[in-house]
Amino acid sequence: METIELEEDILRTLLIVEDDASFAKALRRSFERRGYEVHACAGLEEMRELLQTLDPDYAVVDLKLATGSGLECVKELHEADEETRIVVLTGFASIATAVEAIKLGACHYLAKPSNTDDIEAAFDRTEGDTSIAPTVRTTSIKNLEWERIHETLVETNFNISETARRLGMHRRTLARKLEKKRVP
Repeated sequence: METIELEEDILRTLLIVEDDASFAKALRRSFERRGYEVHACAGLEEMRELLQTLDPDYAVVDLKLATGSGLECVKELHEADEETRIVVLTGFASIATAVEAIKLGACHYLAKPSNTDDIEAAFDRTEGDTSIAPTVRTTSIKNLEWERIHETLVETNFNISETARRLGMHRRTLARKLEKKRVP
């Protein structure tokens, strides 16, 4: 009598940390269709509760959360399990936050809009790509200013008053600049 062995499906667990409920719902559905067991939360405190009983293989973390920075989520996810593949999504991409996200344990950093294909490809990337050519475009003064503002915001955990103090500008001036270009 011949024994038939069925290949066991490996269930991949995914944690989505996203405070935009409709976007989180769309991501959840898309990943569930791809065979992931998906858990979602809107911020750091909910994530901490989930991590008491969940050890996700993958995580998608929004950089700008209503209750703070997704960078803290990345840090805690990485501390909980270094094997978790973490992708940071943001509508407010900057060099400073990209560098910090990778330093804190993210495997990739994607600007929104990114779809499920982009995110899944980012999970699978384990090596850097040396074929990417450096840009020859010079950085404008406005972009340099924005990068410095954003870098300081990250350093101060997005405290506007402290950021303005460190940059030597009035808090209202900084607030006006931030209204023109949204920050995480």
